[in-house]
Amino acid sequence: MVTFSVVIPTYNRKAQLIKVIEGLENQSFPKKDFEVIIISDGSIDGTNEYLKSLESDLNLKAVFQQNKGVAATRNNGVANATGKLILFIDDDVVPHQDLLLEHFKAHQEHGLKENVIVIGPMLNPPNHTYEPWVEWEQLMLYKQYDAMNRGDWEPTARQFYTGNCSIHLNFWNNFGGFDASFRRAEDVELAYRMADEGAAFVWNNQAIGYHFAKRSYDSWLNTPYAYGCNDVIFTRNHGQTWLVPTIMREYGGRRAMIRMANAICLDRPVISSFVQSLFFSIAKVSHSLNIKKVYIAGFSLIFNLRHYQGMSDELGGRQKFFQLLAHETK
Repeated sequence: MVTFSVVIPTYNRKAQLIKVIEGLENQSFPKKDFEVIIISDGSIDGTNEYLKSLESDLNLKAVFQQNKGVAATRNNGVANATGKLILFIDDDVVPHQDLLLEHFKAHQEHGLKENVIVIGPMLNPPNHTYEPWVEWEQLMLYKQYDAMNRGDWEPTARQFYTGNCSIHLNFWNNFGGFDASFRRAEDVELAYRMADEGAAFVWNNQAIGYHFAKRSYDSWLNTPYAYGCNDVIFTRNHGQTWLVPTIMREYGGRRAMIRMANAICLDRPVISSFVQSLFFSIAKVSHSLNIKKVYIAGFSLIFNLRHYQGMSDELGGRQKFFQLLAHETK
């Protein structure tokens, strides 16, 4: 049995995947002690042909399946794993040469306890340019990284980022993997279940992956909406009764402009679309002029509005949303 099984789901990202594999080929951790499992989730961009013809000194297994989504794809990867530890990285996260070594050191420092889950950062690659909304997303991640680095708070299930994390296979096997019915937030849903059973989340800022993220604006918009819907589903149907009340209590700490936008826009699609388009234009222009505070505020407003709209829709409308908000913040 090897120490690590590196599980990488991929879908139509051949160029990025090549960089990820090169990063794994240059690891300081002994190659004999890890395997790489790449699962192509119905790729049609030449990924499958590339993997079939790949010559590498890695212990690499390629798995091919019809498109099922990232949750089912990661589950399939673990089903093919033989390592004591599972390391999840995404196909746009290029590992630093010490990534595996740092994950292993963190597990060692915690006595190789099976309930320990190690999380590493997904940093900006040198000289890499993001789309403005993706740059905003990275800035929000960096805020969390900085807070954990300072010791302001310890990581929780809400920081379980499957782009760069490791978990004991035996502990994983207690939970049946990711819930494939979720296309978004399947990672934190699993993390909440694991936390309920005593998972300990550990942050290692030296377990570095470089995040070559690229996504369309429409895809970016859909993400917070799905998370908002799922937050309600997790609370109502999956035993996380603390989640929505916590979000509602945190609402008071949001900027006044975000709270005002929600009051005006929730369940009002025409007004909401206008406000989102307006702030998108403001954010893009301010980004091009490098007016950082303005473009951060603009994208933050759009992201939060989409998140709360998802919650509102899943709760049954704006009236129920604001009734629940009033109840939890009185």
